[in-house]
Amino acid sequence: MGGCMGIHSTDNETVSVSSASVSRPPSGPQAGAARKNRPLCHETIRWRSDVPLTEGQLRSKRDEFWDTAPAFDGRKEIWDALRAATTAAEGLDFQLAQAILDGANVSVPNGYLTECYDELGTQYKVPIYCLSYPINIVREENGRDSPAEYSEPVDGGAEVVLKLRISSTMSDIKLAVYSKDTIGQCKKRLQATESIDTCCQRWFYSGKLLGDKVPIEECNITNGYVVQVIVNTEHDNHDNSTSIVAAS
Repeated sequence: MGGCMGIHSTDNETVSVSSASVSRPPSGPQAGAARKNRPLCHETIRWRSDVPLTEGQLRSKRDEFWDTAPAFDGRKEIWDALRAATTAAEGLDFQLAQAILDGANVSVPNGYLTECYDELGTQYKVPIYCLSYPINIVREENGRDSPAEYSEPVDGGAEVVLKLRISSTMSDIKLAVYSKDTIGQCKKRLQATESIDTCCQRWFYSGKLLGDKVPIEECNITNGYVVQVIVNTEHDNHDNSTSIVAAS
């Protein structure tokens, strides 16, 4: 089960949170009035997993949580909003994440999605592994989860020009691919042109993580819209300015 972590906020207040899923604290007008609602923090939470995970295992663990969380307590529409906000925040689109939270009337007392409340006073806790990658993520050989992720299509399909926004440089580039190319294959093309290792790339579109096995034609990417490419910089784990260590 999840352990605890300490988050150091900008006003030097230390808040303890756990990775439990949801509970219902005392509610009512007085409880709601006393609760703070801070803007979503724009810092990436840094943590270490007790048991090292591969990217595939982490994705499976996340999917399992989001698929089962609404069955325990809380409202499904709030869980859906939290999932969308989490994905947007991990893609560094904090403005979108904040808009999703505000639209769903979700308050965030400590500035992190680890602890949230809806307008009825129900508490929702998102586990740390759903918010960021652990600093000890295990990279599989060549960054692949399976050979099928990078398989060449038999027919390339129509040429498509993708507009990519690279998080490491915050610059936009255009990448020519084919409609039947998988995301994994497109990552290889980006590596060839921009020297960004495929194992360090995560692609997001419309707040959704694009899996490596998915063909471009199934991603429904609207012409001219931006695909966010998050470049994993977790190896810079010696930067202690905003370091947070936790157990999953």
